[in-house]
Amino acid sequence: MTTLSDFTLPLLNGTPQPLSAYADKVVLVVNTASKCGLTPQYEGLEALWQQYRDQGLVVLGFPCNQFGEQEPGTATEIAEFCEINYGVSFPIFAKIDVNGDGEHPLYAWLKSSAPGIFGTEAIKWNFTKFLIGRDGVVAERFAPTDEPASLSSAIEKLL
Repeated sequence: MTTLSDFTLPLLNGTPQPLSAYADKVVLVVNTASKCGLTPQYEGLEALWQQYRDQGLVVLGFPCNQFGEQEPGTATEIAEFCEINYGVSFPIFAKIDVNGDGEHPLYAWLKSSAPGIFGTEAIKWNFTKFLIGRDGVVAERFAPTDEPASLSSAIEKLL
């Protein structure tokens, strides 16, 4: 059975990061964008990270430019934007595709593990969230419009 630990992706600085580093953690995976109406969710994601990281939560951001080209920046620009505007300190990875021919295998796995409404697998917009349990298996999928704070009870159940 596939789990989160089976994947390795590059961080924004290009360093390969095995997701096995987050084994035995509760992980929130989010596709992000810097120029989206939902971008202020970075603040809520950082708040979740700060509130629950000592209990075992890790938030992982995956910038994606597939929705309205709302993440056009370079890795350096994305890092600076996240840090300066939202104080993001959780891990941010290199830009990836979450749909289509260039879709990263991580997202193929996430989507097949937790389809969206009416069974659709495609990511519909930035800030779709996947909550993964300590066992590395997807526990729940959340819509882009679900505010990070609304995930607290689901996170606490897995912690």
